[in-house]
Amino acid sequence: MAKKPVITAKEAAAMIPEGATIMCGGFLACGQARAIVKELVASGKGGFTLIANDMARAVGPNGEEFYGIAELIHNKQVKRVIATHVGMTPEVGAQNLAGELEVNLLPQGTLAECIRAAGAGLGGVLTPTGVDTLVEDSPFCLGKQEINGKQYLLMAPIHADVALLGTYKCDEVGNCWYKGTMRNFNTVMATAADLVIAETEYIVPVGEIEHENVHTPGIVVNYIVEGEKK
Repeated sequence: MAKKPVITAKEAAAMIPEGATIMCGGFLACGQARAIVKELVASGKGGFTLIANDMARAVGPNGEEFYGIAELIHNKQVKRVIATHVGMTPEVGAQNLAGELEVNLLPQGTLAECIRAAGAGLGGVLTPTGVDTLVEDSPFCLGKQEINGKQYLLMAPIHADVALLGTYKCDEVGNCWYKGTMRNFNTVMATAADLVIAETEYIVPVGEIEHENVHTPGIVVNYIVEGEKK
């Protein structure tokens, strides 16, 4: 397999157009492509739809006022959020109440499965989670079906223009290793976007990552960014 192009975070941000739908891996910014996000903030581009487990957090570990994708929210570069929890980023609620930001919340497992379905080429996901709740009003709910006497919601697959992965190590052909909880949503997002950029702490030779530690195969990765050492 050919080596993947290694680009800077600024070059990666330049590839993301105004109004793009962006998947961002991470759980409270753990496993998030923070260097690329910083460059997106600096670019001033906006109108983004962000798909993520959460919107990071309002205060960073070193006292930063805004951290990770929360800074994109703060700068009002985002028009729509698709997530499972936004309570750690108060500006999401404030902008939503002001009519400035559309917020679509889904159960955590449902969001993961909808993304996985897009990557697998499936037409949707049947889940009992959310039956007779506000989830039925979600734009991703395609209807309700009864199977063997039990009610299920049919949820649409969720696809993105770009997926930004936050990894621990990438080898030169794009195989990715997520250390610990960095894995989170990154693995499913890697298969559900047209453009996949892996930001990593370390770029290593092929063979240095043990086979069982290849969590995302290089075949789905388009570019590598050597980012921050955590």
